[in-house]
Amino acid sequence: MNPGGEISNARGLLAEKIAGEITLSQTPGETLKRWRRNFGITQTELSSYLGISPSVISDYESGRRRSPGIMIVSKIIDALLRIDESRGCNILRAYEDMWGDIFGLDSICSVCEYKDPIPLAQMASKLDAEVIFGRTDITIWGYTIIDSMKAIVEMLPDQFQKIYGRSTARALIFTGIRSGKSPMVAVRVSNLKPGAVVLQGLTPLEVDPVAVRIAEIENIPLLTTHFSVDEVSSALSKG
Repeated sequence: MNPGGEISNARGLLAEKIAGEITLSQTPGETLKRWRRNFGITQTELSSYLGISPSVISDYESGRRRSPGIMIVSKIIDALLRIDESRGCNILRAYEDMWGDIFGLDSICSVCEYKDPIPLAQMASKLDAEVIFGRTDITIWGYTIIDSMKAIVEMLPDQFQKIYGRSTARALIFTGIRSGKSPMVAVRVSNLKPGAVVLQGLTPLEVDPVAVRIAEIENIPLLTTHFSVDEVSSALSKG
């Protein structure tokens, strides 16, 4: 793929990620502010590009104004990306480097990086997750949601390393699984190890003993959640 194509692909995926986080957040204004700051763009710069008063952006971010609709959110995201492009695509290229050639792989449902680490226990609470093995007082810097069956079919070994994003101190959330054995075997043979593994759609009794044993050997916290994939995404997007 040519460099221009890679940037174009990255742009669309990053725009989708930002839109999802803002629209699904319980505090969309705070999420909007976090992304604006991630891009290093001031309220004045953003409002000037959009042709509106800085107070409008301030009102959205503080919650004084009703949450922006999807059309306004789309315009704000496009402005953030275009301003970044005018500066040399620094933020866009950072995400492109982070995700590398996982762009376009259907097996990767979502990749999220936290600005500050959170306790694994906090994520477990959001997902109503049950702990099979390990401690939840550790901190994680993000999560990756992976369609397990698609990953087995389409991902090459070097691509599997890409799911760790900027930090391996993250939770890998595997969906579409039957027993949890396959994803844990993949973790076992990988050089990089996640901070935690969450198996979606299983109860603790349905988890293969081999998966549990691998978690013990690698000392990786292993959890299950009964949430659906959509419920997982929605829960983790909330502040």
